[in-house]
Amino acid sequence: MLENLRLNKNNIKINRALISVFDKTGLPELGRGLEKLGVEILSTGGSAQALRDVDVSVTDVSDYTKFPEIMDGRVKTINPLIEGGILGLRDKHGSEAENNSIKWIDLVVCNLYPFSDTIAREDCDLALALENVDIGGPTMIRSAAKNIGWVAVIVDPGDYNNIIEEINNNNKVSYDTRSKLSSKAFGHTAQYDTIIHNYLKEPSLSNDFSLTYKKHSEMRYGENPHQAAAAYQAPGDNSNNILNATIHQGKKLSYNNIMDADAALSCLKEFSSTACVVVKHANPCGVSIGEDMLDVYIKAFNADSLSAFGGIIAMNKQCDESVSEEISKVFVEIVLAPSFTKEALDIFSKKKNLRVLEIGEITPRQKILEVRNVVGGIIVQETDTSVMTKNELKTVTKLEPSDTDIETMLFGWKVLKHIKSNGILIVKENTTVGVGAGQTSRVDSVDIAMKKSGDDIQDSILCSDAFFPFRDSIDKIANSGIKVVLQPGGSVRDNEVIEACNEHGISMVFTGQRCFKH
Repeated sequence: MLENLRLNKNNIKINRALISVFDKTGLPELGRGLEKLGVEILSTGGSAQALRDVDVSVTDVSDYTKFPEIMDGRVKTINPLIEGGILGLRDKHGSEAENNSIKWIDLVVCNLYPFSDTIAREDCDLALALENVDIGGPTMIRSAAKNIGWVAVIVDPGDYNNIIEEINNNNKVSYDTRSKLSSKAFGHTAQYDTIIHNYLKEPSLSNDFSLTYKKHSEMRYGENPHQAAAAYQAPGDNSNNILNATIHQGKKLSYNNIMDADAALSCLKEFSSTACVVVKHANPCGVSIGEDMLDVYIKAFNADSLSAFGGIIAMNKQCDESVSEEISKVFVEIVLAPSFTKEALDIFSKKKNLRVLEIGEITPRQKILEVRNVVGGIIVQETDTSVMTKNELKTVTKLEPSDTDIETMLFGWKVLKHIKSNGILIVKENTTVGVGAGQTSRVDSVDIAMKKSGDDIQDSILCSDAFFPFRDSIDKIANSGIKVVLQPGGSVRDNEVIEACNEHGISMVFTGQRCFKH
């Protein structure tokens, strides 16, 4: 048992290095630099060959340990001569190392094959995934990162030049450098293990919940200028999303840009027919579906042109010259589409600050886990990917809606899922005409949606994301022109609300399902 341990914080000299990397970026320069400094280099497999290819002298680990790589390469670096050389405390284990012919290894350079790339393969099954789990690499990295007093560890090719420069200047590596490298190394293995854990665990809300992301980009600031921010991305995520979008022009995306664009994309994914979504502050303010992209855009924008100013325009079909000309007449922050014609891009190029995002094919929403931070932890839920159907709707009033009304209701419900609660949406002919979002009382949301609707309220449908607790909202819309109300139902006063609809000649339909969004 070790007692009175003291961490060595002195500079250390690098006499021997062990190199075993998947990412061979910068490897020739590192090898030449270490060789020039007189460092003995041990290496394995492809790393050793890559170094020999540039005339760097290398000793194979199997020659060094006098033990061959066995079991199809599963066992090659897990050996007392290797692990002892990395883990040993120079001021305590010197005689033990000498008695067992163990030589100190002062620098470990190792990075791991991206497990996320393996599991992203179409032919990947559990056997292939497990075969690609690295054992020796993480063991070396963790050993070196643990023995921070005597060993330096590099997992990022971006650190090669700094190490060579530091050794050149000081003939040694400082404790401060070793400490930073150790932290990065533990992060590397933690991320690697988390990806494996998440792949193997049941896709549910398990007792253990881990997340791992890599920095995608720095941001000037967050929601407000005094808040620091950065974007992070799941390793190996090649899906069509905002972070993977091609930005044809415009300034770098801000925190708020990404939030708004993602909200627009999420809503857009609800529709297979030609659709346009206009978003402001993460709320849809205009949505329309139809057959012609130009017509759909004009209807979505005009649904609330005041709110659309400085907003996000998202469409699920190619943006052509006619659409780009119409969009260019107004000020918006972002235009998002699966693709753009050359003519459309030429037109947009005249508006230098406009961000133009090509997202690729827009596919339906997938059920993933949504995560929110709360003080002391996180809360997690499944994404709402439910699709309301005609068969789930229940008419509860004397007056029945028409088939056309039902089609419009189903459109409205898809949009309503993306509006902040309390959410009230007024729709007409597969286009939103009034959005009342984010109010603390439902009747206030009704007021706002009605005001936004203007003259378009005649023969429209009102959709509510939760039940009406009182009949006041129904009394308010009486004689407004709204002919159908869609709501979940479930209030203790449902009968009063239904009676109000019957009194005013309004049809009411229950979904039996709520769609709160906080």
